[in-house]
Amino acid sequence: MKAITANRLVDGEVVWLSHNGVWVEFVEAAWILGIDEDMTKALDFAKAGEDRQYVLGTYAIDLELKDGHLLPKSLKERIRAQGPTTRPDLGKQAVRHLRSA
Repeated sequence: MKAITANRLVDGEVVWLSHNGVWVEFVEAAWILGIDEDMTKALDFAKAGEDRQYVLGTYAIDLELKDGHLLPKSLKERIRAQGPTTRPDLGKQAVRHLRSA
């Protein structure tokens, strides 16, 4: 499983490409890519986002399903998806905590 990620230029936020070509802020909402045809289409959407100067640095990442949650495989990408490891009260991990409270 793969997804396309980038940084949104207006605020630097880490985003992922969703199935309808919209950039979303949580990896769980990303377009899960499994076949080459989808990857080609997703990379075309990503290139269009860069061309419009909406996102920067698009690339594919590997995902895995762990304990019922979709997570990036690499530590670097998990940190990008969740927020700082030393301050769990900041970043997307803090937003998730507030939503569940």
